[in-house]
Amino acid sequence: MTVTNPQKPAAPSTANPRKPDHPVADLFVDRWSPRAFTSEAIPDETVTTLFEAARWAASSYNSQPWNFVYAKRDEPAFARIVGTLSERNQAWAPQAALLIVVTSNTLFTPPGQSAAVPWPTHAFDSGAAWANLALQAQLSGWHAHAMAGFDGARVRSELAVPTAYDIHAVVAVGRRGDKSLLPEAFQAAETPNGRKPIAAFVHRGRFSDGL
Repeated sequence: MTVTNPQKPAAPSTANPRKPDHPVADLFVDRWSPRAFTSEAIPDETVTTLFEAARWAASSYNSQPWNFVYAKRDEPAFARIVGTLSERNQAWAPQAALLIVVTSNTLFTPPGQSAAVPWPTHAFDSGAAWANLALQAQLSGWHAHAMAGFDGARVRSELAVPTAYDIHAVVAVGRRGDKSLLPEAFQAAETPNGRKPIAAFVHRGRFSDGL
């Protein structure tokens, strides 16, 4: 069954200062990582749609190393995840409707082999799955904000993450709210940020060459 994206609800009015230098779909420019979320609960069917989008990410040998652990705001595991976050992230993330821990299996059994070996692309591939999830959230009228500020050892213990899995990020998902919902220290930064020009990170032929 193909999921039809619901019409986006009205979002708080914030002008998007982003202007692409070259033609791209609006989706890529419109997606950003807010911290201000409303108290709206996220439906289970929307959660599964996010993970369905992640499911279709590309991966080396179709290894699909990504694994996600999630909890909605009204579930006991949500508080456990919040407890693993840095103090700064605990100031806003509890308002999210959903928290997702992104992990990846560092081992894979290649075709024709019988033993698992360390897999060099597990993080790269899982990043692709996270990107799919974030873009699907945008299409569905929600926003996703990935956080690196968390205690990895505590995440592993609290959520029983196996030792063969690396822990990459904790993602907050919610319906975007007005910046006034945030502590004052966060309000000034609650706007889409910019990007380097492609000439700063794209090289034609050699790393030392320009675009």
